[in-house]
Parts: sequence; structure tokens; C-alpha cells
Amino acid sequence: QVQLVESGGGLVQPGGSLRLSCAASGFTFNAYALGWFRQAPGKEREGVSCISSNDARTHYADSVKGRFTISRDNAKNTVYLQMNSLKPEDTAVYFCAARSTVQSRCVPWEYDFWGQGTQVTVSS
Repeated sequence: QVQLVESGGGLVQPGGSLRLSCAASGFTFNAYALGWFRQAPGKEREGVSCISSNDARTHYADSVKGRFTISRDNAKNTVYLQMNSLKPEDTAVYFCAARSTVQSRCVPWEYDFWGQGTQVTVSS
């Protein structure tokens, strides 16, 4: 049974940092592309950052380039999203997702498995 469990969300002031983690189980982790997506109230789910199964390629949405970093630890079956210089517009529920392929476009409809999400709120 595939499981993706996000953690690390919370309330942070503008300019602050958070590190999201997503622990995976039930599948061959190092054979899957992984992604972080977010969905704000009233908006569509969007790709934030994605990483290939072999850690060779990463993708970032323009809105987070230079502020967010995606990484994966295949030994720990975990993918991370380091978020720095957070802005109020980063407020959303953040989801991790997995797809059984080396790499994938960072769009939600290409991903097969999803976590339950973790809330990130950036506010003073």
C-alpha cells in the first residue's frame, strides 16, 4: 500500500523558513519521480518543485526559484522541500506526490500517488 506522509508545515512570519518532509512507503522509492504541489483556497493545485528518481533533474516554479530547494534521500525514502524567504502568497496546503517514472513534468495530473497535505501559513 503506497503511503506518502507530509510533515513540517505550520505558521511562519514573512521572510521565515520551513522544511517540509514527506516519508514514503509501499513502493520502490528510488524508481519514482517525486513532486511538491500546493493548493491555496479558491485556486487550482500547482506544481512547486519536482525531482527525478535518480536525483539528476529538478524543476522549480518561477515563483519559488531561488527560495525553495527540493531534495530526496533514497536511503530514508524521504523527499524534502526547504522553503526560505517565505511570502504570504506561499500560503497553501502543500502535498507531496509520486509517479512511477524516472522524471515527469511538474504538473499534478501526471502524478499517481498523493499525501494528505500539510498546511503552510505565512503571516505576521
